[in-house]
Amino acid sequence: MRTGDLWRWYTAAGVLAVAGYYLLPAGTTLSSAGYSAIGLLAGLITLAAARWHRPERPAAWILFAAGIIMSVFGDVTWWYLDQVRHVEPYPSAADVFYLGSYPPLIAGLFLLQRHRGRDLAGLIDAAMVATGLGLVLWVFVLHPVASGDSASMVERAVSTAYPSLDALLLAMVARLLIDRRVRTPSTDLLGMAAVLLLCADVAFSVASLYFDYDGRAIDWGWLLSNVLWAAAALHPSMATVTPAAPQTSGRVSRGRLIMLGGSSVLAPGMLFIPSVGADPVDRIVIGAGAVVLFVLGVTRMAGVTAKVRRQAVELERLASQDDLTGLHNRRHFYRALGDALAGGRPQVVLMGLNRLRTINDELGHLAGDDVIVQVAARAGALAGPDVLVARLSGDEFAVLLRDAPESEADAVAARLAGAVHDPIDTKDGYEVLVGAGVGVADGVDAADPAEVLRRAGVAMWAAKQSGEPYRRWAADLDARSTEEARLGAQIRHALGMNQFQVVYQPIVAMPEQRVVAVEALVRWHHPRLGTVSPAHFIPVAERNGLIVELGAWILRTACEQLVRWIGELGPAAPDRVSVNVSARQLARPGFAGTVADVLAATGLPAWRLTVEVTETAVFDGGPAVTALHELRALGVRIALDDFGTGHSSLGLLQAVPVDILKIDKSFVDRITEAGRHAVIAEAMMQVSNGLGLDAVAEGVETAEQAEALTRIGYRLLQGYHFGRPEAEPGFTRRPESRGLVTTSAAVEPGVSQ
Repeated sequence: MRTGDLWRWYTAAGVLAVAGYYLLPAGTTLSSAGYSAIGLLAGLITLAAARWHRPERPAAWILFAAGIIMSVFGDVTWWYLDQVRHVEPYPSAADVFYLGSYPPLIAGLFLLQRHRGRDLAGLIDAAMVATGLGLVLWVFVLHPVASGDSASMVERAVSTAYPSLDALLLAMVARLLIDRRVRTPSTDLLGMAAVLLLCADVAFSVASLYFDYDGRAIDWGWLLSNVLWAAAALHPSMATVTPAAPQTSGRVSRGRLIMLGGSSVLAPGMLFIPSVGADPVDRIVIGAGAVVLFVLGVTRMAGVTAKVRRQAVELERLASQDDLTGLHNRRHFYRALGDALAGGRPQVVLMGLNRLRTINDELGHLAGDDVIVQVAARAGALAGPDVLVARLSGDEFAVLLRDAPESEADAVAARLAGAVHDPIDTKDGYEVLVGAGVGVADGVDAADPAEVLRRAGVAMWAAKQSGEPYRRWAADLDARSTEEARLGAQIRHALGMNQFQVVYQPIVAMPEQRVVAVEALVRWHHPRLGTVSPAHFIPVAERNGLIVELGAWILRTACEQLVRWIGELGPAAPDRVSVNVSARQLARPGFAGTVADVLAATGLPAWRLTVEVTETAVFDGGPAVTALHELRALGVRIALDDFGTGHSSLGLLQAVPVDILKIDKSFVDRITEAGRHAVIAEAMMQVSNGLGLDAVAEGVETAEQAEALTRIGYRLLQGYHFGRPEAEPGFTRRPESRGLVTTSAAVEPGVSQ
């Protein structure tokens, strides 16, 4: 048997015991012993359950047990008077114990309700129920008993004491049951026990008043009441019968409303009973009860009204405040900016964090939230009488200066950019550098708040792209932003219409000048604009994310082309193909799996593929470096492009798996001149040899450059001298047959020759 079902077994056994009590001969010692045994067992079980379940307030259950056992003492006393002394006095010493059982029960219920604190609404509701119930008891029980001529004053006092104490007991239970949020099966059993006790006492008083009652027809009510007290103690929910209830008692359930409405109409309803209205005392008591119920109802409604007002104020506050940071939110900022536009020339400073998504991905959202809170605290320090700071979205903060000159707004923008310049220490012990872009815009000629924020957003993105601490909006930024949006849409269209083409530039081995590899480059042949420079569309694709789809297409196309050349040319075909990979591609989860799928689909061996990455793409480490290690595990070679132009080129060689260093064109241009460029190029060659890496010199345009590079040890060269990027390079032709490029050609930044 499960311990959680013990209360069910006990209740069933208790009901059977009560039924068995009626099988015992009436008026005998055996029946009295059975009656007392049921009550005594209930009291002892209540004590044992309090020790077993260890409730929050064990004293309440000990008081319940004391009340039950006190009633048993009354039963034993009555048995002694009836069976031993053969007298049936009323009232008797037994009534002292019976009446004495009520204070512990009432005190126990009071202890259970102390957790509710200042629950004024619950107290008023319980008072209304108790008042209505008290009126019924007065009219039909208490008053007839108290005014009876056949009974003595003591008898009338004792007879009225029982239902009065029952009414008080039930009022205490009603307050416990009135709120469904704190009700448990245990409290429901307590309520049933109190109701049975009230019914039995009222029935006894009425039977004694109007009938010559002498028997045990009502004993089942007292016995079952004792059984239910113990069942409430045995139920596991008794240990949590006093959870802290939230102070939201203004809400009234349907059942609670029916109960309160019924209690309110009891007073006027009883006046329609002829026998009740004839008695002047009853009319006075009913009138007084009606006044009390009216006052309680008005007080209850006043409390509900006040509660609604407080909730409305709180909802207004929540609707205007960011939950995480406590700053104003977008809704409040829009309203304040609209008011400022109507009465002055506001300035808006907008800040967007740079690395929040990376922090969330790598360190978790708790760390990201901690960063946001600390940034909000630093930004909030800028607030003043005429300065409003808000969090507009996950990584965007805004400052509103209601009427300020441009110089003041620029100063705030500079301070805001400086607020995220220093590293942030998270609660988990991480030190993170966030960075941000800051844009400034004013409300001149702005139609609405959305336009001002749009301008600030455009300036913010311009600052991020240029690396400036902050940027003020100007009309030319709109033109640039519009052009970028238009170009982004055309890139999407071009991907679907096959307007892109992959071209290949040879990488030759010296001195034999054999083409050992090709670098795959992309060109865009626009039907209206002609050939669009990669320097123009690649940065746009990087920013809007289309570079991922474009890069995947280039990768597949290049691998398919090399497989085709190997099949057609045999030994004359290049050994490898190099494909440039962007930072967004490396950061995308599963990039190595994508490469593996392409290799499997095309049939190209992994060693024939080289992935080229820039230093900036892997400078921050994280998923990008992890992806490179996964590619190396596949057998793909890794080339570090534009080597020597980054922040910490040599440091990267310790963290990034590299097979090839591609020496930037800036070190090749003046290789034929004596000076630092030649020294640096020679030092890079020595670094490559020392680390066992291949070195490729990029941007070779003349025979003199090729000769100088070969003389200092370079064996792999790439540039216009050996061939321009073509869709079908002539791998068997020598440079002499093509014509040498002797003049320096301008090359777009970030685009290989």
